[in-house]
Amino acid sequence: MKLDDYFKILLDDTVNLSQYSVDVLEQRVQAIYNALANDPILGPFVRDKIPQGSWPQRTIIKPAPGREFDADFLLLLDENPDWADHPKQYIEEIYAALGRSTTYKSMERHRKCRCVRLVYAESARCHVDIVAYLRLADGREVIVNRDEDDWEDTDPDGFTEWMRGKDDITKGNLRRVIRLLKYLRDHCAGFQGTRSIILTTLVGERVSELKTLADPGYYGSVATALRHIVDDLDAWLQALPGRPSVADPSGSGVTFDHRWDDDTFEHFRNRIHMYAEKIAAAYDEPDKDTSVALWQDIFGDGFHAPPPKESSGRFAPVAPLPSRSGRAG
Repeated sequence: MKLDDYFKILLDDTVNLSQYSVDVLEQRVQAIYNALANDPILGPFVRDKIPQGSWPQRTIIKPAPGREFDADFLLLLDENPDWADHPKQYIEEIYAALGRSTTYKSMERHRKCRCVRLVYAESARCHVDIVAYLRLADGREVIVNRDEDDWEDTDPDGFTEWMRGKDDITKGNLRRVIRLLKYLRDHCAGFQGTRSIILTTLVGERVSELKTLADPGYYGSVATALRHIVDDLDAWLQALPGRPSVADPSGSGVTFDHRWDDDTFEHFRNRIHMYAEKIAAAYDEPDKDTSVALWQDIFGDGFHAPPPKESSGRFAPVAPLPSRSGRAG
């Protein structure tokens, strides 16, 4: 059974990152940006910030117990001729600017391959990745690869627009399906190791407008979209001879192949096959109690009935009229 009201409770109460956490995240990113823009060395080159990944795509979820949620943003920078021969210098300068900030100099931070990671206190369970992003004079849009000391082509707006177009085909259910699959990965030991960019790309590529021409309700509810998208993903994965190349669907020309390996792919393929069978069984089960149990076997106790609606209390219950016999007099 579809049990749409159960899925709403699962998403609202168990899967989705709270609006409070999203608001805090936005405030933190703005504060980081302000600190970098006001830095005496880096600040003159800072032009804008652009949210990236699951945050603007609205596929961010609550972290698993003991883990952090994270957010990425691109820091748009002007070119500095003094750093032209060594692109990694942009990451070094972001790192140094945080070290000069009275707010961030004492916080844990790391230089990664493609970003600077700023880690908040354990109680906050959050880190922010700051990615150096430039629009070069030759027209290329690039981020920095620190390990290679080189540029990588990117099209951040293109990926977000691609995701939005796919989500529109499903009337918003694609992003909900991605959240549910991330929940299985992070909270239910589903397919660890598969990065979100890989998952989002492979799942989004299975969405097709042609499916809705044949069946207008193909993505008509969360459960129906989940059933069909996972079925289609499973069929595609099972037909592959091995790990596929995963190209950036924005058309930037880059791939995400470095984000996983053959073992991770095989684990992902096997687990998706298992979930496809379990989801089909829960969806097709006509008995409600049995269907609920099958869905709970997939998603856990967070999949449950919505609370009963309470009376508003505006009116007292009406007592039944006493029975009468004969004519009214």
